[in-house]
Parts: sequence; C-alpha cells; structure tokens
Amino acid sequence: MPYSREHKAATRKRIVETARILFNRHGFENVSIDNIMKEAGLTRGGFYNHFKNKEALYGEAVASFLNGRGARWRSEAGVSEDSPTRDDARLMILSYLSDEHLGDVDGQCPMIALPSDIARAGPETQAAFEKLLAAMVWLFEQSLTNSSSKNEIRKDALSLAALSIGGMVLARTIPKSELANDVRRAARQTAENILSS
Repeated sequence: MPYSREHKAATRKRIVETARILFNRHGFENVSIDNIMKEAGLTRGGFYNHFKNKEALYGEAVASFLNGRGARWRSEAGVSEDSPTRDDARLMILSYLSDEHLGDVDGQCPMIALPSDIARAGPETQAAFEKLLAAMVWLFEQSLTNSSSKNEIRKDALSLAALSIGGMVLARTIPKSELANDVRRAARQTAENILSS
C-alpha cells in the first residue's frame, strides 16, 4: 500500500531539515546521502523518491531556511515582516549578530554557515541563497523608507546585510576569540549608525 500524500510531504520535510542541519555542521562535501538518510531515520533507497540528487536536496535545504527556521528565528526576535520599521531592522541586526545565533550552528542562517560551499554549488542552490539575501535586503529596504532617495535606501540596505552576514561569517571562523566578539560589536555599531542616520 503506497504512503499517503501527507506522509510523503512530512518525510520530505524531515529529509530537508535534517540535511540543512548536517550541511550547516559539516558543509556540502562532507555530508553524504547515507548520512542524511540515517540521521533522518530513513533508508538510502527512499532518497530518490524525493530528490534527483544531493545537489537538488542542497538547494531545497538552503531555500527552506527562509520560511522554516528563519521565520521562527525572526518571530523569536520580534521582527515584523508586514511593515518593517527601523526598530525591526535593529531587532534583526541584534538577533542576527547575537551570541545565541553564533552558537546555534544547527540553526544558523545558510548565508553564515555555507558561503564558500554556495560559491561552488550549482545554479539552483545559488538561486536559493540569492533569495535568502534578497529577503534580508528587502526587509532592510522596507525599514528605511524615511531615507532620502531610493538609491540611498538600497545602498544602506545592502550595507546592513553585508555587515550582518560578514560579521557573523568572520565570527564563526574563530568563535572563541575576542577578535570574533570585536568584529560582531563593530558590525552592530556600524549598522546602528546607518539606522540612525
């Protein structure tokens, strides 16, 4: 008897979330289909009922962050996405550059955990990563509507995204270092200066 549509969707979601966590921990190259399926409590044979290959799963795992763990993270931070204000941008930056986010390797944004992997990935995965970045930039653009011009808003939003992601990428490479803390503090302060201007 075949599985129901709901069962198949739940199984696919479990595979994607398991893969997202494993990719965050170990990177694309160091995670096999066998690792993913074992961690998900499934057999390797079932993988191809859901995905054509590991790259397809990788793209979906990256894309899943925006409306999955990322949505939960934004909600926990108190970030409103309906009509974001400068306060929402501040909350996002504070939460994104926080100790908790740095320490949450399993739940980290793929833009922090996987940038080098993504640079070597295929077009589908890069498109998923770009969608995450575009969503962050959009939120910042919406929160800066009082700025002088559309070009300035765009530039400031891109700068806020670069500070947030770059600050965390650098901090993640040396997480137990005072330099890592200094980088995040400097990124937060510079972001705050942009929001206050």
